[in-house]
Amino acid sequence: MADLSQQDWEEQLEKDTNAVILDVRTEEEIEEGIIPNSINIDIYKGQEFVADLEKLDKTKNYYVYCRSGARSGQACAIMKSLGFDKAFNLQGGFMNWEGETA
Repeated sequence: MADLSQQDWEEQLEKDTNAVILDVRTEEEIEEGIIPNSINIDIYKGQEFVADLEKLDKTKNYYVYCRSGARSGQACAIMKSLGFDKAFNLQGGFMNWEGETA
């Protein structure tokens, strides 16, 4: 797991042909907007969150974000414990995101 600045996260994501963007925010937070092409799995769903993670392809590279970067850091740690090799946390989260939104 790595914490990446927005610039590093975007640059790495742009070059990554095996990338999945994972948004771990709540439905209410998603109404504020999302980073394009991201999938949402709410970390606050507890065991359901873990079960949904288990359905994901562990060979992919995951770019994870939440509102501020704290929950996405936790999500990356959970993913690592589940056998995901590549999970990258967006420092500062969606709150500090300056890129495109949908």
